[in-house]
This record gives sequence, structure tokens and C-alpha cells, in this order.
Amino acid sequence: MPHPTPRHIAYGSATVILSTLLPLLLAPGVPGAAVAALTAGALGLGLLVTVTLTARRRAPGRTVASGGPRVPVQRTHPMTAPDRPGARV
Repeated sequence: MPHPTPRHIAYGSATVILSTLLPLLLAPGVPGAAVAALTAGALGLGLLVTVTLTARRRAPGRTVASGGPRVPVQRTHPMTAPDRPGARV
């Protein structure tokens, strides 16, 4: 499973905050048990948003060709190539 990026975490956190505060502001006289249930639901919704965005990031059917680390290719300038006569080394 891919790790969430900071953007995904920010979206999930914003979802939790907004889905908790909006109902509390619209109905100010909510009892304590309802606030706890609302908070748990908001946390679940934020987790769902984060996981959904993370899962959508990967393209289906795309795999890495080799499992090893990538090694950068050393490139040489055509004028300094060792096989060229009179090349600067």
C-alpha cells in the first residue's frame, strides 16, 4: 500500500475538522454522547478520504520492471569521450 503524501493527510485532516465543526455549529445544543459519535464518524470519514486519495494515485496495471534500486547512468560529453582520438581526459 502506498504511503499518503502530506497533501493527502491535509485533505483528510480538513475533512475531519469540517465534518466535526459544521454539525456542531449548526446544532449548538448537542449532548456529549452525540458529540463523541460525531467525532468518531468524522475520523472515519477523514481516514476514508485519505485512503481513497492514496489508492487513486497508483495507476492500475503499472508495475516496476525490476525490484532493485535504480542506478544513474554516467553520461559523457561527445567531445570528451575516451574512445575519441585527441579527447581531453
